[in-house]
Amino acid sequence: MNPIRRHLTIALAASLLLPLALQPAQAQSPASTAPKPQVVILATGGTIAGAGASATNSASYQAAKVPVDKLIAGIPELADVAQVRGEQVFQIASESFTNDKLVQLGKRVSQLLRDPAIAGVVVTHGTDTLEETAFFLNLVIRSDKPVVVVGSMRPGTAMSADGMLNLYNAVVVAADPRSRGQGTLVVMSDEIHAGRDVAKRINIKTSAFGSQWGPLGMAVEGRTYWFRALAKRHTVKSEFDIDAIDKLPEVFIVYGSGNMSLEAYEAARRSGAKAVVHAGTGNGSVANYAVDALRSLRTQGAQVIRSSRVADGFVIRNAEQPDDKYDWVVAHDLNPQKAKILAAVALTKTNDPKELQRIFWEY
Repeated sequence: MNPIRRHLTIALAASLLLPLALQPAQAQSPASTAPKPQVVILATGGTIAGAGASATNSASYQAAKVPVDKLIAGIPELADVAQVRGEQVFQIASESFTNDKLVQLGKRVSQLLRDPAIAGVVVTHGTDTLEETAFFLNLVIRSDKPVVVVGSMRPGTAMSADGMLNLYNAVVVAADPRSRGQGTLVVMSDEIHAGRDVAKRINIKTSAFGSQWGPLGMAVEGRTYWFRALAKRHTVKSEFDIDAIDKLPEVFIVYGSGNMSLEAYEAARRSGAKAVVHAGTGNGSVANYAVDALRSLRTQGAQVIRSSRVADGFVIRNAEQPDDKYDWVVAHDLNPQKAKILAAVALTKTNDPKELQRIFWEY
């Protein structure tokens, strides 16, 4: 071909393709015009709804002050992710959560997820007991739709407040189809954690939450990145169902220490507790002078569950104490507060220590 003619042909082709290249991406992809998923934010209060006297108050402030509609209005970018609406379930600091409130919250989450139009639920929560609520929902919500629990370590009035980004990321995770079947999740400080594993590990930093087995993934700039899945039973594979639970039995935690008093065990017995979680030293160890008190509790019908006050690791059955002989249960890798939640849920179905031990292995 003549060189001049060849150059003219190339130029003509480029001029025809240029308008297509300049068209916006959404015009080329009909799928991008599809309706955004619906996400409901259930607000319960906590620091994420807190306010301080000044911008320098990041650790001293009043929790549970800002209503959910104002939280949503403060993050207009949520509209780019999902169709979002909010409900104010409670307005409390999370240390005031009770068993009744756990059941009430769980039933509302379950009710919402039965609606085919709703893709997922976000629960805003104070950080003090956030891990307990997340684990409870992980056990009793019989849906594969994502439930994401989120909080903040600083009130929205503080400099470098973390709540706005945490809530945005939580909605991103709840709206993502890849979050389905992952169990109840906790999104904090850009990380996606299993509600079963996560724990609050420090009370003064925004990076307060961690899991000894690591996060499941990350939420970064409006996208999720997944790296592992939870191996333990949860949600649709759980034998527990919030719709069949109206009340949780009382479970006490007794914190082990040197030279400890046995009065706490007696108080548990007098109160009618159905189980006592012994938050022992090391491998859930029990002081020699406390063994008889725990054995007496078991003889009187209360379950005895050996946990550990140590942050990481797990309790080994029949190590330190002869659990088989005493008819005790070990909490495996669950910290005392999570062992309390699982014990309470499990006791709604069984009082057999062998069954309880199976449940602690599987969940």
